[in-house]
Amino acid sequence: MKIRENLENRERLNLSPYATLSMNSRGREIDEEPCDIRPCFQRDRDRILYSKSFRRLKDKTQVFLTPDGDHYRTRMTHTLEVAQNARTIARALKLNEDLCEAIAFGHDLGHTPFGHAGERALNDICPYGFKHNEQSLRTVELLEKDGAGLNLTFEVRDGIINHEMNTTAITLEGRVVRLSDKIAYIHHDMDDAIRGGILKVSDVPESITKVIGHTNGEWLDTFIHDIVENSFDKNDIAMSDEVGNALMELRAFMFKSVYTNPVAKSQEGKAENLVKILYQYYMDHLDVLPDYLKRLLEDGQPRERIVCDYISSMTDRFAIARFHEIYVPQSWQVL
Repeated sequence: MKIRENLENRERLNLSPYATLSMNSRGREIDEEPCDIRPCFQRDRDRILYSKSFRRLKDKTQVFLTPDGDHYRTRMTHTLEVAQNARTIARALKLNEDLCEAIAFGHDLGHTPFGHAGERALNDICPYGFKHNEQSLRTVELLEKDGAGLNLTFEVRDGIINHEMNTTAITLEGRVVRLSDKIAYIHHDMDDAIRGGILKVSDVPESITKVIGHTNGEWLDTFIHDIVENSFDKNDIAMSDEVGNALMELRAFMFKSVYTNPVAKSQEGKAENLVKILYQYYMDHLDVLPDYLKRLLEDGQPRERIVCDYISSMTDRFAIARFHEIYVPQSWQVL
């Protein structure tokens, strides 16, 4: 018996009856010979981890644009914290940790430079609209590996597209990641806001802290324990009404105090303008796009979508460099 088959049997014997077993996956769009060592979700996790779009997350904004400090979160560290939360919850509930980790690693691959400012800009200017969860799915299905895609399993792709609050994944693991994402960004965005002098912990309303605690660490502990306690041995992932309402109240507080804060977001208008200007430039200069995107154009993909593919793949640093190269006059040098 292959190592993979032993691991699949271990899942069958040890995981919850509500867990998604690797052996029961709906499979890939293109059939492949299974790995002799790794179950399918572990294989997907590895494909995402080694992808170029995953590596670019380290230079994409989470909340604070180009912060002056080494310890503010990036889209990469956000992704790792989502994965850690999801694995903790999945292990306690005896769900499939590999599936959780694969979904978590892939959920933000389609995010733009400059965080949600870049996403708003592309959504405003592209006639097809732009949503980062849809772009993350497009990245793994079509754009990665120079247009070949990663050929991931159905369950991972479903979890990636359905990680937003108004969607529901078909697997419990996908639903774990969806909540883990919200918990992660509220936790670390508050931490970064405190580090940046935007907020103090004491600013959080007492109606929230009396439910979830008075420190960032207590909040995270409360959220994870509540999910585990209210989901254990059930065919759903849920929070108690009290803690779930406190989470949403804290999220609303963060939107008011951080996500729309004029100090924290003072550069976002510039970022949105930069993205829109680059969009118009590449719409007029399709010839300078990478070859794999040109091939997708030849295959009938809309040019507006292809330009969004290129810009959304950029890191903050690369987008700024391209803008300077195209629009900022360079010093003239005598040879």
